[in-house]
Amino acid sequence: MKKEIVISGFGGQGGLAIGKNLAEAGMAEGLNVTWAPSYGPEMRGGTANCSVVLSDKPVGSPVFNHPTELIAMNEPSLEKFEAGVVTGGTIFVNSSVVSDKVSRPDLTAYYIPCAEIADEVGNPKVGNMVMLGAYVAATKVLKSETIETMIHEMFTGSKAKLVPLNIEAFRRGMACIQ
Repeated sequence: MKKEIVISGFGGQGGLAIGKNLAEAGMAEGLNVTWAPSYGPEMRGGTANCSVVLSDKPVGSPVFNHPTELIAMNEPSLEKFEAGVVTGGTIFVNSSVVSDKVSRPDLTAYYIPCAEIADEVGNPKVGNMVMLGAYVAATKVLKSETIETMIHEMFTGSKAKLVPLNIEAFRRGMACIQ
């Protein structure tokens, strides 16, 4: 098993955090991982992205040209990366922001209303957790319990009150995948 994932969106959409969470959860489950964030000028209000590799074998390089999956949190991300996804790959689209549909019939596409769900659970900042839940449910590459444990570990002290909100957003994202 080898997943090569590009996560891309506006700097404030939490795409880099999705990637970091995937990498940390992969390590917790004994996978070989890389997480390569892009900290270029695009982070100043534009699109930022990261690349994640999750594998049960050693990872030779964190660099790849054709991801197995794309998480597109905004329109420019879908436009930029869709063409490079491998045949048979999967694209996760933040349908709250992206109005276009995946144009390639050789890909599986999931449309996740991240902002609407985040608003329903009470905080517009948890849209990335919604998308993370959808990704975990669809790919089954990681266990949901691992992510929930990480959420407990991420939010401690005065931020511990954010644990239930983030877990609810994550679970709601998982429920988007049938």
